[in-house]
Amino acid sequence: MKTAVKTMKAMVITSFGDTKVLKAEELPMPKPKDRELLVKVYATSVNPVDCKIRKGMFGDLIKIPAILGFDVSGVVVATGEKASDFKAGDEVYYLPRIVGWQGSYAEYHLVEESIVSKKPSNLSHTEAASIPLAGSTAWDALIERAKVQIGETVLIHAGAGGVGALAIQLAKLCGAYVFTTCSDYNIDLVKELGADVVIDYKEDDFVEIIKEETNGKGVDVIFDTVGGATFIKSIETAKPFCRIASIVRDITETSMPPELYSKNISLHFVFVQSSRYKLDMIRNLIEKKQVRPVIDSVMLLKDVAQAHKKLENGGVRGKIVLEVV
Repeated sequence: MKTAVKTMKAMVITSFGDTKVLKAEELPMPKPKDRELLVKVYATSVNPVDCKIRKGMFGDLIKIPAILGFDVSGVVVATGEKASDFKAGDEVYYLPRIVGWQGSYAEYHLVEESIVSKKPSNLSHTEAASIPLAGSTAWDALIERAKVQIGETVLIHAGAGGVGALAIQLAKLCGAYVFTTCSDYNIDLVKELGADVVIDYKEDDFVEIIKEETNGKGVDVIFDTVGGATFIKSIETAKPFCRIASIVRDITETSMPPELYSKNISLHFVFVQSSRYKLDMIRNLIEKKQVRPVIDSVMLLKDVAQAHKKLENGGVRGKIVLEVV
């Protein structure tokens, strides 16, 4: 099938730098081939990886000009000749591939159908767009890599953030006892999401609290979304044979304390992978009302530079969603 629209609006970067490099452009409409889908983007969202790419932190992996954005909720408008899983009119959500494909800060997005999932039926496009990257990241870290088990103890840093909010919910569904850190104004939120022990990271020492709560044993799993000194300090809370999953890039061999080795800790660096099955599983949980999105604010795509600034200033609860109109 073909769409009558010949061009599309997109927010593009032609160089790396601050938020001023995000520019509105009119681009040719992509055409799906083989097993590709062309999706009308109703909503996307802003993630820390967007800001890192914009600043040039991914180096030669990202070719410019580039379209950022790695969440999509929308409707299929055209399909390649070999596509068979979806048809025009289907509502979908997915995590675009971060490297090698253009992102979703655009009116339309071209995607391989193999990584696309049906949108949760009980969510709006705005709500659904907050899920794919953050949900897939939490799934990769806790389910695929750390392999959280029933009855285990889990420490999740930044529990009110986009990834942390979904990680808390997944960890609880796995049957874990969850410790989380957050700011004081987010305590009620993370408790509602299921956290068992909430620690105000500005006022309290999470190491002392966890040691007290676990009778000095520590936790089975640590999900590090902060890095730096927080990562190093977290090792003090780890049980022997603890599994740590980290999504932060500032950890080096020389920064690792000897306890990482003496405790036989498994360290997993997690770079989220696009796939359908994870979003299918998360969709089932959402439709059963076992997982819910957490949205900080909703903005328009044209205001993406402002959204980047807001995310980089910190204090965002859940996700900033961008509606594409």
